Amino acid sequence: MAAKAIRQPLSRERVLAAAVALADAEGIQALTMRRLAADLGVEAMSLYHHLPAKEALLDGVVETVVAEIVAAVGRISTNDGDGDWRGRLRRQFLAARQIMLRHPWMPGLLGSRRTIPVGLYAYYDGIVGTLVDAGFSHLLAHRALHAFGSLPLGFAQEIFSPASAGGSLEADVAEADLAAMAEALPHLTAMVASEIHDVTDPMLGWCDSQTEFEFTLDLLLDGLERLRG
Repeated sequence: MAAKAIRQPLSRERVLAAAVALADAEGIQALTMRRLAADLGVEAMSLYHHLPAKEALLDGVVETVVAEIVAAVGRISTNDGDGDWRGRLRRQFLAARQIMLRHPWMPGLLGSRRTIPVGLYAYYDGIVGTLVDAGFSHLLAHRALHAFGSLPLGFAQEIFSPASAGGSLEADVAEADLAAMAEALPHLTAMVASEIHDVTDPMLGWCDSQTEFEFTLDLLLDGLERLRG
């Protein structure tokens, strides 16, 4: 008689891991309670014992990815013997970016949440601690956090994008959008046309490339160093 397969017990952690995997594979729009339950081989109602609603599921997904960021940053901080505050923060923010590039749907989802994941408080406390230990006043540390914006989380917030304005990020459609914009917005159109990135440059959004992320980060860190002095 063949032995029965042992079903792995359902838990909140297992549900959220499967949710992240589904979003990675097919995008955040594919994440529904029904589809997630099917992937886990359970009835949809079973999920509600662990996550009472779709919004709780999305909050949990954000918490899961934030925990990945905090763990990656923690490994850098633990093994970091470099006393240069700029180097430390730069490595932390770039480590966060590697997590975001694995989950490119995360910046948009994070911006839609009404609550702040608990793990972020300790992360930002560490950033302030690094600044204060380097000689920054709390006033300058506060202003630095505003200047950093979403960079500590590994992405740059978009001002606008074709998609948010009803356009498209598909190359051929975007080209047509640019042609239509050229007469009314010549300077913006010329800038966008000249700044379309190579496909090998990792991107999160319309213009958040790796090159631009690092340019912005270095500009802010160098500027803060001048203020510290």
